[in-house]
Amino acid sequence: MALLGVVGTAVGLSPARAETLPLPANLIGLSTEAGGQLLIDSSARQAYWPLSIQFVTQKNQAYCGVASMVMVLNALEVPAPPTPGIAPFATFTQDNVLGPDTERILPQAVLMGHGMTLDQFGAIVRTYGVQADVHHADDDSLADFRQMASQALAARGSHVVVNYLRRAIGQEKGGHISPLAAFDAKTDRFLILDVSRYKYPPVWVTAADLHAAMNTVDGDNEGKRRGFVVIRGGR
Repeated sequence: MALLGVVGTAVGLSPARAETLPLPANLIGLSTEAGGQLLIDSSARQAYWPLSIQFVTQKNQAYCGVASMVMVLNALEVPAPPTPGIAPFATFTQDNVLGPDTERILPQAVLMGHGMTLDQFGAIVRTYGVQADVHHADDDSLADFRQMASQALAARGSHVVVNYLRRAIGQEKGGHISPLAAFDAKTDRFLILDVSRYKYPPVWVTAADLHAAMNTVDGDNEGKRRGFVVIRGGR
């Protein structure tokens, strides 16, 4: 029988730990020296600060859109519904952000089986009184996307959420939703605050690669292309 150390680890055995999947060469992890320097040097990073405070991990593999919505609504300081366990305080969580109004847009039973599309995300977040402009990638050029997204990331009270195909940027594997947090003009890279933190860390991706990953067909959205949502509002 192996002896246990003071931290509960068997002597001679490697401790269990969470490990994200390896990143392809075209992506730069935020926690690396290069990734951290990009944040310091970034030309548009106003969105990073409120989002980083509200960063959450999606609670299951269907909830990337839900987790992204929770982060953005809390970052915008939108009045939240009652939150059991912390009254009289209230905050958006992955358990209270969905309700009767959102159920009419996307039943939770469907969400659990298929996730959330770009248009469903936009419609659901609008139920909280914010402005949500949905852009399908084939309607906007790379230059248009770069301009709209970078301007939003540099302004107070605005955020960008992207819907993209993971394998198009070298990750595994299907469609995904997460917020953008910063843009570095010098390297032409956006920072994705990936809500599946158990799978991938926040990464810097080139604008061209991200636009191409958004310009992919989503079979769950009537064959429309994926894209991005610019959200404004709150207090």
